[in-house]
Amino acid sequence: MRFAKNNDVLGTVNRGNPAESGLCTLCRADCQGKCETWLSSMVGRKLLYPRDFGVVTAGANNTTHLGVSYNSLRIQGYAYGALGLQDHLTSDPDDCIFPNVDLTTEFGNEIKTKCRMPLMTGALGSTFIAAKYWDSFAIGCALTGIPIVIGENVVGVDQKSIIENGQVKNSPELDRRIDTYLRYYDGYGAIIVQLNVEDTRNGVAEYVAGKYGDKCIIELKWGQGAKDIGGEIQVSSLDYAIFLKERGYVVDPNPLLPEVQEAFKSGSIKTFARHSRLGGTNLSSVELVREDFMKSVDYLRSLGFARISLKTGSYGMEELAMAIKFASEAKLDLLTIDGAGGGTGMSPWNMMQSWGVPSINLHSKAYEYAAALAASGQDVVDISFAGGFALEDSIYKGLALGAPFTKMICMGRALMIPGFLGANIEGAINHERKEKINGNWDALPKTVTQFGTTPQEIFSCYYDVEKKVGKEEMANIPYGALGIWTLTDKLGCGIQQLMAGARRFSMKTLSRNDIFAANRETAEETGILHISDSNDQSARKILLG
Repeated sequence: MRFAKNNDVLGTVNRGNPAESGLCTLCRADCQGKCETWLSSMVGRKLLYPRDFGVVTAGANNTTHLGVSYNSLRIQGYAYGALGLQDHLTSDPDDCIFPNVDLTTEFGNEIKTKCRMPLMTGALGSTFIAAKYWDSFAIGCALTGIPIVIGENVVGVDQKSIIENGQVKNSPELDRRIDTYLRYYDGYGAIIVQLNVEDTRNGVAEYVAGKYGDKCIIELKWGQGAKDIGGEIQVSSLDYAIFLKERGYVVDPNPLLPEVQEAFKSGSIKTFARHSRLGGTNLSSVELVREDFMKSVDYLRSLGFARISLKTGSYGMEELAMAIKFASEAKLDLLTIDGAGGGTGMSPWNMMQSWGVPSINLHSKAYEYAAALAASGQDVVDISFAGGFALEDSIYKGLALGAPFTKMICMGRALMIPGFLGANIEGAINHERKEKINGNWDALPKTVTQFGTTPQEIFSCYYDVEKKVGKEEMANIPYGALGIWTLTDKLGCGIQQLMAGARRFSMKTLSRNDIFAANRETAEETGILHISDSNDQSARKILLG
C-alpha cells in the first residue's frame, strides 16, 4: 500500500516519492511545495477540507486496506453519548461541539509535565539541519506548548565547546538551544536533553544539571527507528573531521591517515562520516542491562534530575519488554518507542529501509506488554509512540492503539517542515536575513504567493501568535515558528473533530475501542477488532430485543 503522490481533493502533491506518513522519503529544506504538511504550515486548518468549495464534490479513495500498517486501521464514530466533558460543560448539543474537545495532556511520574496537545518532536541533535533551524523549531514548540528534544552529540560536535579532562565546561550550542526554548516556555511543554555514549563520557548530564537544574528533562537513549547503530553526520571539511576524530568520535574514513588526507586533497574523497558508538556492548545478559540501567537512573537522580525519560528504537520484543519493564520499575516519566521506518538526517538508506520492527507491530506489542504489566498490579510508565506520524488521523490512531498508556505522539520530520518553509519565506521577503536564518529562496514561488506576499497574508495563524506574544515581540518570532503554530493548529483541529465524532471530549477518554481493523491480518497483529466484529454482539442484542 503506497501513499498517493497527488491529492486532487486537497490540491497537494509530493515533490518526491511519498512515505507511508505522506511525507516525501527525501524531504528538502529548500522545497517549494507542496505536500499536505508543507501546505498546512501556511493555510492551517483550511486543509482539513476539500478545495474549491461550491464547485466540487469529493469522494474517499482509501477504502481498500492491504497488509498491516497504520493505514489499515480505521477510526470509529458513534451516534450517541458524550464522554470526558469538562466540568463546566453539559451533554447538551450546544456544549458537545468539537472546539470543546480538550487536547491538553500530561505525562510523568511524581512530577507531571503538562502539554497543550499530545505532540512532541523527535530528537533534533547534531545534524546541521537541526542547528540551522533551531530557533524556528524551539520557539514554535514553546509557543505551541509541546515538548522538544535536543538530540545526541550536540556538545561533542560543537567546536566552541570546552571539554577538559573528559568533562564539558562550556557548551555554547547546547546553551543556545535550551535558552531559546525557555525564553518562550509558559508552563506547557518541556525541553528534553538526550544522552548517548559520547554525551555520557563528556559529562553532558552533569553540565545540564549544574546549569539548568530541573528546567530540563534528561533522556537516556537506547536507539531509534531509523538505524541500529549510533548517530551519524557527514562533514566536508578535513579540519573538522580531524577535530571530531581527536574529540573521540569514530570518523570514516580516518582523517588522520596520510593516504586519506591525500585522497581528500585530490578530490577522490569529498566527505567524512562521523559515527557514535554502540551502547551496551559490555553487557551480556538482561540482568546486567537492568543493573546498568538502574545505576544510570540513580546517578542522574543524584545529580538533581527530577524528570527522566528513555528513548528506545525498533528492536525486537526482548528489548521492548526490557524498556517497558525497566522504565516502569525505575519510575521514569516517559518512554518513547520509535518504530521502523524512522526518519533521520543521516542513516544508511538500505538499513533504514530494512532494519527493525515496523511501527504498527512494535506499538501493538508495546500495548500488549504494558497491559500485561498493569494486569499484574504493577505501575506502567507513560508512553510516547514515534515512527512515521504526520497527519491528524495517524496521530489519533497511535493514541488510541496504545491507550490508556500512550500520552504523546512523537513526530520527527513532519514538525521540521514548517521550520524549513518559514525560513525560506522569511529569507525571500527579507533578503537581509536570508543567510542568517538559512533561507533557500531568492523569491517567493507561486505555491506561496497564491496566499499572499506578507507573513500576515501567508500564515493563517499569524494573529493568533501576535495575540499571545504582543505586536512588538512579533519582530523576534521566526516565520518558521509561525509555520509550526499553524501546522499544529491544523493537526489539533483535525484531532478534535475525530474525537468529537467518537464522542470523546478529553484525552483520558480515548480507548482502543475508538479504532477498528480494516483486514483480518491487522486485527490479528494489533489485537484491534475487525470492522465487522466491532460492537457486533451489542448490535445483535438490538436486533433480537
